[in-house]
Amino acid sequence: MEYYIIICASIIIIFSHLFNRLSELTNIPSVLLLIAAGIIARESMVLAFSGYDDIFRTIKEIKLIELLGTLGLIMIVLEAALDLKLSREKLPLIFRALLSSIVVLVGSAFGIAFIIYYVLDDFTFIQSMIYATPLSILSSAIVIPSVTNLNYNQKEFHIYDSTFSDIIGIMMFYFLIELSEPSSNTIAVGDFVSSLVITIFVSILLSYVLIYVFQNMETKVKLFLMIAVLLLLYSVGKMMHLSSLIIILIFGLILSNPRLFFIGALKIFHNKRSLNEIYETFHLITKESAFVVRTFFFFIFGFSVSIISLFDIKLALVSVMIILMIYLVRSGFMRLIVKAKKFKLATLIAPRGLITLLLFYSIPERLVNPSFNGGILLFVIIVTSLLMTFGLVKFGDDEVGEIQSNETSDLESET
Repeated sequence: MEYYIIICASIIIIFSHLFNRLSELTNIPSVLLLIAAGIIARESMVLAFSGYDDIFRTIKEIKLIELLGTLGLIMIVLEAALDLKLSREKLPLIFRALLSSIVVLVGSAFGIAFIIYYVLDDFTFIQSMIYATPLSILSSAIVIPSVTNLNYNQKEFHIYDSTFSDIIGIMMFYFLIELSEPSSNTIAVGDFVSSLVITIFVSILLSYVLIYVFQNMETKVKLFLMIAVLLLLYSVGKMMHLSSLIIILIFGLILSNPRLFFIGALKIFHNKRSLNEIYETFHLITKESAFVVRTFFFFIFGFSVSIISLFDIKLALVSVMIILMIYLVRSGFMRLIVKAKKFKLATLIAPRGLITLLLFYSIPERLVNPSFNGGILLFVIIVTSLLMTFGLVKFGDDEVGEIQSNETSDLESET
C-alpha cells in the first residue's frame, strides 16, 4: 500500500510542476488546475473504487487539509517576507498597500457579512463577520506567483497587498472569535492589543537571537533546524493566543533586509558572508517547501469536495452576491490609489485561496452553522481566480509591453 501512496504523491508533484509551466504560458493559476485534478481524481475513484468513503473519512478525521493549510500558510508568508526588500524609497508603496489591504479587507468583510446575515438562516452578525472574514482575504499563494510578469512597482504593490491582507485578515479573524465569547468586548479588545504588542516585541527579539545563533553555528546541517524552530515558535504562539504569523513575517524581513535591521550597535551581530549564505539557501528551501505543501493542500481540497454542490441554485446565488461585493469594494478603493490605466487590472487581482480555506476550517465548533454550504468557498475561489486570469491576459500584456519599451528606451539611451 505504501508504494501506491509514494507513486500517487510523486505523480501529483510532477503534474504540479507541469501546471506551473502551463500557468506561466496561459496565466491560469496553477492552484485551479490542482483543484480540478483533485476533483477528477475523486470522481474517478467514486466510479472505480467502492471503498472511497473510508478515504474521505480518514482525510477528515486526521484533519489533513487543516495541517497542510497551516504549513502552507507559514511557508508562503515566510517566502513572501524573504522576497520583500524594504527601503525608504518604498515607504509610499508599502503605505498604499497596507492601506489598501486594511480598507478592502474590512469593507469586504462587512459587505459579505450583511449578505450572510440577511440571506442565510440562523446567523448572528458577529457569526456572519467570522464567516465573511476568510472570504475577504486575498490569497498571496495565488497572487505572488501570478504577478511575476507585471512591472516592478505593480508586482511589489500586489505582493505587499496580498501579504498584508493575509496577516491582517488572520488577526481580524481570531479577534472576532474572541469577541464572540460571552466575556466583555472591552476585555477582548484589550487582550487583542496586548497580544499584538507582545508578539511584535517577542518576534523582533527572537529573530535577532535566531539569526545570530544560526549564522555562528559551525555545522552545515542547520537550515531545516531553523524551519523546525520557526514551526515550534508558531505553534507555541498559537497555543498562547498570540498572532504567531507576525513571528514568521518579522523573521523573514530581518533576514532579507540586514542593512535595515543591523544598524548601530547591532552591527556586531551581523556576519555578512554567513548571513548571505543562509539567506540564499534558506530562500530556496522555503520556496521548494511552499511549493510541495501548496501542491498537496489544493489537490486534497479538490479531492475532498463534491462537484455536485456547485449546482445548487441557492449556493450559486449567494456566491455571486459575495463575488459582486468583493469587486464592488475593491474597485471603489482601487480608483483612489491606482493610476487610471492600472485600475481594471488591480481590481481583478483579488483571488481567494489557501487562507480562505484554512480559516474556514478553523471556525470553532460552537460557531459552525450548517446553513453555510462549503461549496460557496469553492465557487468563490474558482470565479475570482478565473477573473484574475482574465485580467492578466487582457491587461497584463500592457504591463509587459511597458516593461519592454522602457528597457528598449534605456538601451537606446545607453548606446
